[in-house]
Amino acid sequence: MNLNAATSGGGACLLADGNQVPVLGLGVWQVPAGRACVNAVRWALDACYRHIDTAQAYGNEESVGRALRDSGVPRDQVFI
Repeated sequence: MNLNAATSGGGACLLADGNQVPVLGLGVWQVPAGRACVNAVRWALDACYRHIDTAQAYGNEESVGRALRDSGVPRDQVFI
């Protein structure tokens, strides 16, 4: 995962497997699926966030995926 450009301003933590996770991320726990979640993720990606904290248990993974797809940001530049 190449996050160099995405993490240059906010920093990143190096993981044991060699990947980097941006320190600053958007958490979508308790964000309901649908337009609210899509907008939140899109706005975060537009603001250069490259870390989206989500989980299947949140029930909004389809909205997160739609926002990422619609954003045009390459998937390999976002830590999910």
